[in-house]
Amino acid sequence: MTTEVNETVQLIQKLVSIPSPSGNTEKVIGFVERFLQDLNIETKRNRKGGLIATIKGTNDKEHRMLTAHVDTLGAMVKEIKSNGRLRLALIGGFQYNSIEGEYCEIETASGHTYTGTILMHQTSVHVYADAGKAKRNQENMEIRLDEKVKNADDIKALGIQVGDFISFDPRVEVTSSGFIKSRHLDDKASVALLLRLIHRIQKEKITLPHTTHFLISNNEEIGYGGNSNIPEETVEYLAVDMGAIGDGQSTDEYSVSICVKDSSGPYHYGLRKHLAALAEENNIDYRLDIYPYYGSDASAAIRAGHDIIHGLIGPGIDSSHAFERTHEDSLIHTADLLYYYVQSPLITA
Repeated sequence: MTTEVNETVQLIQKLVSIPSPSGNTEKVIGFVERFLQDLNIETKRNRKGGLIATIKGTNDKEHRMLTAHVDTLGAMVKEIKSNGRLRLALIGGFQYNSIEGEYCEIETASGHTYTGTILMHQTSVHVYADAGKAKRNQENMEIRLDEKVKNADDIKALGIQVGDFISFDPRVEVTSSGFIKSRHLDDKASVALLLRLIHRIQKEKITLPHTTHFLISNNEEIGYGGNSNIPEETVEYLAVDMGAIGDGQSTDEYSVSICVKDSSGPYHYGLRKHLAALAEENNIDYRLDIYPYYGSDASAAIRAGHDIIHGLIGPGIDSSHAFERTHEDSLIHTADLLYYYVQSPLITA
């Protein structure tokens, strides 16, 4: 890995290791805030808890905004069960089977944390005839705490209560072949790319053509992270989020994905063509793709009524909302497209 890629990967490792399910993102926002303050970047928080960084450009009348989100999938304690285990309520759109057998962490309102494992109630094949066939759902899935608890009172004595946040062990690993595999690459890989982009702008003393805002949103997984706090001067709004891989998709783990349409409808045609042209001019490997079951901060902003040009790009992420993986090549191509994009003129200019 080059130094730049290595530092990006190291930053991803740090970000995914900070628990931040939607609704409980203070720690990771604080981490990002300190990173930007060390670069002397102007930042402010919105009332939802997101973070906005701003770099003044030559044109301060027509702005850009780029966004990536630090909130992740997770859960809350739904019920304290009489058998000394916990029932979950999911946060975000994913399936129970994707977290079966996962290590997790429960954070109480007082800030104390406990570890556990997410299991089927009918896990033991020596006891339950339907261990393999039982549905993976809220009724059957539970958390086995790593504490000596036998009943609900034992759990309550630990300070655990309904509504406590549950985060999943990211299990981050970097391979010698250049893969980064971890939970929560959606969307902490993109957050790392934006932070490294800001660092590069500062290091190279680049003057941007337009004042540019970077929104680190914290409620994207539940649908409304980037739909507010968009300055009135904003013309273009680019969400940086994962590219979805699967049957029928052109996105892969080695290029930057440019989304042309998702469940909200088409993204802005002119901006899409501008991004593709930048990629071709600068020898950036890219894929145009449609994500059928997907929404972004950019589509949330459009639904909220903002009069903006919206787009979506990101690194290709395999097994989204489960055991995710990408490759350093995808990070490189996404970083390069972002670098040239923020230095390009607005498509309306």
